[in-house]
Amino acid sequence: MVYEITLKTTGRDQFIDITRQVESVVLQSGVKKGICVIYVPHTTAGVTINENADPTVRKDIIKTLDKLIPWREPFYEHAEGNSAAHIKSSLIGCNQTVIIQEGRLLLGTWQGIYFCEFDGPRTRRVFVKVIPE
Repeated sequence: MVYEITLKTTGRDQFIDITRQVESVVLQSGVKKGICVIYVPHTTAGVTINENADPTVRKDIIKTLDKLIPWREPFYEHAEGNSAAHIKSSLIGCNQTVIIQEGRLLLGTWQGIYFCEFDGPRTRRVFVKVIPE
């Protein structure tokens, strides 16, 4: 079964912690051992795993991506004007896989799962698939 998480983003660039929603899906599935696939079906968004203890890490990642991939560049050709969002999405990626052990996500102590918005605000979807061992 594929579960869907719906999000409403509030800014152009935003990292939203979805760890609890994904953990809830794993719990609902009843799977004790296996893997959890988190997939974002958008070309201007992504998903990553990183530190969830200090929110400045997320801000630093967004600032660095903005510095490396500015919103406006004279050589961008995409007519919609959101080339930077497409590039960021490709670099971050649209999926993550996490091991499930004893019915829980096997994340590190400081790790969280983040939906990455690069062209908001928008309503977005995240798909979660739990695959038993």
